Amino acid sequence: MASDNDPLPPQADLSVKLGRLQLPNPVMVASGTFGYAREMESLVDLSRLGAIIPKTITKLPRQGNAPWRTVETPSGMLNSIGLDNDGINAFVAHHLPYLAKLPTLIIVSIAGQTHDDFVEMAAQLSDESGVDAIELNISCPNVSGGVDFGTDPQMCQKLVASCRQATRHPVIAKLTPNVTSIAQMASAAAEGGADAISLINTCQGMAVDWRRQRPLLGNGIGGLSGPAIKPIALRAVYQAAQACDVPIVGIGGIANLDDVMEFLVAGASAVQLGTVNFYNPTASMTILDALPSALAEIGATTVVEITGTLQFSNN
Repeated sequence: MASDNDPLPPQADLSVKLGRLQLPNPVMVASGTFGYAREMESLVDLSRLGAIIPKTITKLPRQGNAPWRTVETPSGMLNSIGLDNDGINAFVAHHLPYLAKLPTLIIVSIAGQTHDDFVEMAAQLSDESGVDAIELNISCPNVSGGVDFGTDPQMCQKLVASCRQATRHPVIAKLTPNVTSIAQMASAAAEGGADAISLINTCQGMAVDWRRQRPLLGNGIGGLSGPAIKPIALRAVYQAAQACDVPIVGIGGIANLDDVMEFLVAGASAVQLGTVNFYNPTASMTILDALPSALAEIGATTVVEITGTLQFSNN
């Protein structure tokens, strides 16, 4: 039983803004790792999440890539799902009604093979209730076409601008680390009018069965995620935050409170938990429980206070 002398839990303002999108807290779950949320409702208090990003949808149904589609690697996972989904119309008819009733924000992830695919999907979702923002997946390494918009600055800027014009919803551009300059790509997305930039998507990698002299993934090459890519993601977040004033969402190997705090200090306004959802689906709840105390530990009462406070010193 608590006594009058027990310390009160620290009071903190966890709210953050991603352009026009206001989040109750910075902890989101990443596309492709949380299904359509229904699968996780018995494990996670969905109302506590800053936002949910369901599995990426495309204009038309996709069967995805040949198996194997996932391979465990040291400190991570390779995947080559290939954006397997039933298409935007099926999403709107069968998944969005459930998602729209959830007591948290829904950011819909879309991917297209052409410029017009993205724009048409953004426009279609503009008319749908229950959608709070759109994330442009221009960075999936396991499909052809769409990733071009995440590696060519001019194409990226034009696409973001077109989608921004086509929809009333805030637009987030999800970038790939598989580029020469992440700062250049982040600047292009910002110039196109992105409300926020999320990064990174997976890093290209592969796994090999040397006895059979064959790749383990059916597609040969896949996307590496998990703790193995966290240093790459931290570097990318820092460089993107230095290059533009648009809010940054950090993704890549985030599994615990320390990871979240590192990304915030490096320049992220919010984070997405990805691979950890597969092996520790309640990680987001544990992190949210501990976040106020972590802020208090460094003398902060808001998330905004510590965003981008990383300092370099020769001492």
